Amino acid sequence: MEIETDPKKRGAGKTVLVVDDNRAIRKMLAAAFLSDGFKTCVEAENGKEAVEAATQIKPDVITLDLSMPVMNGLTAASRLRNIFPATPIILFTLYGDFLSEAVASESGVNLVLLKTMPLSTLIDKAHELMGN
Repeated sequence: MEIETDPKKRGAGKTVLVVDDNRAIRKMLAAAFLSDGFKTCVEAENGKEAVEAATQIKPDVITLDLSMPVMNGLTAASRLRNIFPATPIILFTLYGDFLSEAVASESGVNLVLLKTMPLSTLIDKAHELMGN
């Protein structure tokens, strides 16, 4: 999905890859990023699709769910980190409490956020990680 961007918004011109096996959550995250001015939001429903999509779109930031079929978020993060060493990767999950920061970091994840957080927190943290 691509939209006309407002240059006053922080996400102007940026691309995000949203990865979650729940379609409703993907759509909700996409809407949040697009309303913040992101130009493009590409969605994937598992880690394998995420790696394929990312190599085509070269995202500015990536959000991953942890628990997904085909390829989980940590495996996807590790593969994405090898391809995109500097791209921020946020693990947006219900299971963050059960995941050690060391394991997430070793997989290439920059930040673990719980899905119980407000979407504005996710957007703010994405901007912090992108340096804007």
